[in-house]
This record gives sequence, structure tokens and C-alpha cells, in this order.
Amino acid sequence: MSVESLNQPMPRQQLPERSANAQPNGHLNDQPNGPFNGPVGHQPSQSPNLLFGAVVDARVAQELKRQVAAELHEQLSASADAASADPAGRRQRGRALIEDAVARWSDAYAVAHGVTPTREQDRALAEVVFDLLFRAGRLQPYLDDPEIENILINGYDDVWISRAHQPLRQVPPIADSDEELVELLQDLARRHGGGERSLSTATPTLALRLEGGMRLQAMTHVTPRPYVAIRRHRVQNATLGDLVQLGTVDSTIAAFLAAAIRARKNVMITGTQGVGKTSLLRAMAGEIPPDERVGTLESEFELWLHTLGHLKQVVPMEAREGNGERIDGRVAGEVSIGELIPAALRMTLSRIIVGEVRSSEVVPMLRVMTNGEGGSMCTLHARTPHMVVDRIAELCLEYGAQMTDQLAYRLTANALDFVVHVTMLDETGIGGKRHRFVSHVLEVTGLGEQGRPALNTVFGPRQGGVDAQGRQIWPEPRGVPQTLPSCLDDLRRSGFDASLLRNPYGTWAAPLGLRIGGGQGGHGGQGGHADGSSEGRDGGGVGGAL
Repeated sequence: MSVESLNQPMPRQQLPERSANAQPNGHLNDQPNGPFNGPVGHQPSQSPNLLFGAVVDARVAQELKRQVAAELHEQLSASADAASADPAGRRQRGRALIEDAVARWSDAYAVAHGVTPTREQDRALAEVVFDLLFRAGRLQPYLDDPEIENILINGYDDVWISRAHQPLRQVPPIADSDEELVELLQDLARRHGGGERSLSTATPTLALRLEGGMRLQAMTHVTPRPYVAIRRHRVQNATLGDLVQLGTVDSTIAAFLAAAIRARKNVMITGTQGVGKTSLLRAMAGEIPPDERVGTLESEFELWLHTLGHLKQVVPMEAREGNGERIDGRVAGEVSIGELIPAALRMTLSRIIVGEVRSSEVVPMLRVMTNGEGGSMCTLHARTPHMVVDRIAELCLEYGAQMTDQLAYRLTANALDFVVHVTMLDETGIGGKRHRFVSHVLEVTGLGEQGRPALNTVFGPRQGGVDAQGRQIWPEPRGVPQTLPSCLDDLRRSGFDASLLRNPYGTWAAPLGLRIGGGQGGHGGQGGHADGSSEGRDGGGVGGAL
């Protein structure tokens, strides 16, 4: 077996049905008349983990996991082979030990019960033990499902998932107790490759990345039960062209944003959680010339620009959590994004990209944008685009007593060129879809009235109504051209076709398809008139899923 194959789940096959005699000492249980049932557990459960027609008892899998873990630790402690101690080597040894342990258990089961488990059932049990020891246990099948966007855990037996364009639904427990769930989270933290991560009374919160780029946030000891939220970026290497096809942007906005990046404009992408800010940031980074040297700063790696291959030189930096101990009021071992920025400035970088600005690191980020060559980007949580200025000021005030509203406004006005806001309209509760799209592109044009940054709406939604000829104009919630940017010449020098901004309805390919509101018949996205006339359609899709 190759080392590469150790990272892949074993093939899923149809299990033959066996006798439905449930064993009170809990080995392999059957449910021959039931649907496909859970990965492990004392009770049959709806889950995509194992093979169709069989349930693996959690007690058996946990016991074999403990046996194999002890044997593996003993072997590695006695081994002088350094290669066997790396993750791939550990998995290779662990796989062999698991197969031996399952074979011994299978032989013992056959002697005790007079029924020999099939090869497929042995493989099913081995896969569960492998997931428990090296992956995410009963949680792993949901992590392996590319259609699942969110996993929400409110204690071991209250688990919810959401798939693309589907509402949340509850699924079976992913552990046998809250204590077992916490043990799983601690195992994941220990296997995390990005420095010290732990979950304990001293550090009751945990944030880390999982295999495949999913992000996990957990907390316990400050909540009545362990709570976990896991989120997947379903679009991990999309370009702006791909986002046009998904309906996240139209070809006009895509061309505008690409030109802004090439023109080295500083851009902040805003929106609420889960709307696709990171996916859009990653796509925009694809417009950076490949020879530039770029630095990324993130609390947990999500952009993965250093692995996508477009940029030849990427310096990826990940913040590090402390070990829970405090020295002079500071968590020992912690390195924040704000502390990484000064070091990043000495790495001869042409641009700096911050995955998400959450706190006082917004101040050094804005200073980078002000003092550097331009072209830096970041994301920020904000519910509406017109809240962004005050949201930045709030975070700036966390920087220290010397910061004021006016200074925060001046920093913002000097640093930012554009704010790109992503909106999501969720109609899954009424049988519709989740629609994610860019609704606003705002230009920051310096200080305006009362010392606040002045904003120019380059792209924004269009209200419905009746035009001068008495024709019905359907509302368009997506961004369409509104006002020419003051830096239009800079964008034209970077290849932007300014004539695209003459179309008042943009170049969205089709109506948004909302069940409530939005256009009907001759939609604003197709010319905006009730008679169905259109003005230059091209490209695109409906309801981007990021």
C-alpha cells in the first residue's frame, strides 16, 4: 500500500446482509430491513459513513482504537527510524496494526458466535478505527461529503448539517457522550499542524483547519455542553470567470474587479458569515500577476494561495494560539495576525492579503495599505455595505486609548480604494435556493462631510418602478453600474473597458429567480423592461454557491 493511499478513505461497497441477531456485548450489529445506517454507534443511525447494510458498534471500534494506539506508541518509541514518526509513516504503521487487530477480533467473534464476519464487514470496522485514530471519527463522513457546507454540533447528540440549497437537517449523534466529543476535538487539536492548539479548561475555545480546508470552531467549559461549528468552502479554486458562471458576479463586475487588482487598488471585501467573502478574495487574487511576491496572513489557512500554483512566490503566515498560560497579562506562545504584519513588511512583499480582519489588527492592515505600493486586500464581517465605515472604526478603537473615531476615519479614507459587498438571499426555507452575489462596489474617495470617508456607489442594486416611457422596471438586487469611479483612468490603463459601465442593468445573464421579490418577465437583469427588451447580455449563471 502506498503512502499516498493512506490519506484516502477505503472504497465503499454494498455489504451482504447477515442475521439480525443483535449482540448485547455489541460487536457488529445488523439492520437488514433498514436504510443505510450510521458509522458507529449502539443504535442504528442515518449517516454516510460506512458500507450499506451494516452498523459498527462504537464500543468495539473505540476499544480497538485504544489497543492500536498503545501498540503504535510502543513501536514508535522503540523505533530509531525517523521516517516512521512523520504523519505518513504513522498512518502506514497504524493501518497495518489496525488490520491485525481487526483480524484478531474477527477470529474471536467467529469462535464466540459461530458466525464469521465477512471481509467487507472487517474492512468497515477497520475504516472506522482508522477514522477514530487518524481522522475525525464519526464526524469524518460529513467532512468527506463535498455537498455539505456547514456542520453544527450542540453536544454529541444534537448535530445538524446543511447542504447547498437545502435547509438545515438533524443527523444522528457523532459520539456516545459529550466527553467522547471533547476527546475527539482534543485529538484533532493535537494533530493540527499549525502550532499549539488545545481545548481545555485553560483554553476553552479551539479554532483550527481540517483536512480539505474546512474550518472548525469549538468551545467548551464556558458553555453547558461542547459546541462546534464547521464550515466548508465549496469553491476553493474558482476564478472570477468561474464566479460569473456561478452567478456571484456578472462579467462587468468581474472585469472591473480584475482591473482594480491589476491597478493595485486596495480592496476590502465585506458581508456576513458564509456569503463567500473568502472565495471572492481567492478569485480576485488570481488576477495578481504571477511573478509578484505576495504574503497571506490568516488565523487558519483558508486561502491556500501557496498551494494553488498561480503565484510563483507566496509567503503564507498563520497566527498561533497560546498554550493557555498568561504571562504579564498575555497568553504565552500566542502570535496574532497584528504581530505578524511588521515581520511580513520585512519579507519584500509586493502585496499583503489578510484573510479576515476581526480585531485591532485592522490598524496595521490599514497602515500597510496606506504606506505600501497598493494592491492589498482583506475581508471584514459587516451586515450591510454602509455599516463598513463604522465597523472599521469600532475595530480600530480596540487598538488602544490613543485611537479615536476621527483617526480611524482618516486611516480608512487614506487606505481603502474599494469596498466590495457580498449579499446572500436565502430562500431554502420556502423551497428556493441560496443566492450569493456581489450587491455593491463602493469607491472610497477620501474624507467627506463630518470627517467621515466619502463613498461613491460604483455598482449597487437598482430599484424597481416605471421609466420615462411608462414601462415597468423590475427591481435588481444584484450590483449594476451606478456611478463612474473617480479612478476610472487608472482602471482603463489596466485594461478595463469603460463602455461596460454604460449599461444601466449590467450584464447579468438571467433573472435571479427569487420566489419572493425580484424580477419577473422582462427582468432588470435582461434589460429591465416589462416588454422583455435587453441590453447586451453575456455569460453567467444563477445563484452562486460559494
